[in-house]
Order: sequence, then C-alpha cells, then structure tokens
Amino acid sequence: MALPEDLAGLARDVLDANRYLTLGTAEPDGRPRVSPVFFTHAGYRTFYWVSSPHARHSVNIAARPGVEFVVYDTTAAIGAGRAVYVGATAEEVPEAELAAACDEAFGGAMDPAAIRFRPADVRGDAELHLFRARATRYEVHVPGRDPAYGTGIDTRREISL
Repeated sequence: MALPEDLAGLARDVLDANRYLTLGTAEPDGRPRVSPVFFTHAGYRTFYWVSSPHARHSVNIAARPGVEFVVYDTTAAIGAGRAVYVGATAEEVPEAELAAACDEAFGGAMDPAAIRFRPADVRGDAELHLFRARATRYEVHVPGRDPAYGTGIDTRREISL
C-alpha cells in the first residue's frame, strides 16, 4: 500500500484516528522514560493529557521540558504501519490558564467514554493535573517498500503541519 501524496494529510489522519501517544521524557541520569497517555489535540499543534503531577514522566517534564512522542496504529499489518513522530516542549498547564486550556482540550469532539475534565478537576491538590506539549517538529513513518517514498528501509520524513 502506497503512502498518500499528501504526507501532512497522512499525519493528520493518524493523529485524528488514534487516542494514545507514547511520551518520551528524560530521566535525571539521561535514560529515556516512555509512557502511554490518552491525548487530545488542538489544531495538531498542542497536545493535552492528564497525569499525576507525581508520575515520573511529569517530574521529568518539570525538570526537562523537551519531549518526543509517537502516535501510531498498533493494529496495522506488518509493512503497513502509519506513525507520526513529534518533537515538543511540554509543561503542566499553569492554574491561571486552566479554563482556556480545558475548553481547548476537552471542548471539541471526543470519544464518548472520555472524561471532559474541568479546571476544578485538575488543579491544586487534585490527583490529576493537565499537561500540554507544543509541537516543534513533525515526522512521518515511511515504509521501506513504499513505491513513491521508500528507500528499501523504513525511514522518517520531516513534514510541516
């Protein structure tokens, strides 16, 4: 199966069709830490999730906000994988911005089973807080055997969204 001519469209399709991203942060000693998180996005630029502020990935973000994540379809057949890799700067959403951020993160179309968090649910002593990552770079997965873009081995191609 060939990739579409519009690789940015492919990226938007993958981001819209999947609900989990694998978040990569850096531990204090430089080791990578990966964590799956349920996400929403606003305009493919800002990605939101809720996590405990005490989770290791949250602590890592507070100390080292540069993150990488990947969104992909784990049900794809071998050789037909579709993935979007994103470089971003992440942070816990400041309390003063929670109302606008919750509207942006949870105000649009969402899976009916998802929780639409309100500012009161994710502030202060709440067990979960709202986090966001602002994308700085995008790449898509290109299978090695793709007739238009393939090189014989799987690669990544940088795109703009």
